[in-house]
Amino acid sequence: EVQLVESGGDLVKPGGSLRLSCAASGFVFSTYNMGWVRQGPGKDLEWIAGIDGGSTRTTYATSVKGRFTISRDNANNTVTLQMSSLNTEDTAVYYCATSFPRFANRRSCVKGYCFPDTSQGTQVTVSS
Repeated sequence: EVQLVESGGDLVKPGGSLRLSCAASGFVFSTYNMGWVRQGPGKDLEWIAGIDGGSTRTTYATSVKGRFTISRDNANNTVTLQMSSLNTEDTAVYYCATSFPRFANRRSCVKGYCFPDTSQGTQVTVSS
């Protein structure tokens, strides 16, 4: 089954930086786009970043463009989100997600990126 395990969340002050990581298994990692979605308190899931299998194209939501950078390591089946200039609006649970289609244990999907029911996410809190 698909497993996506996020790490790196923390409490950080406004203006600070943080690096999130995700370890993937259960599918041919290099074949599919990977992304990050987040859910702030009382808000819907929001897709924020995506990267294609060959790391040739990255896309970002307007809310994070210019501040966040997504990257991947196909040799180690990992994807990373480097976040900078964090503000209170970035407070959320962050989930790693994949475009691998219709996997059996998927929980939620946003813009074609899905994460499994085993995902815990990683909490990012931006506060002074």
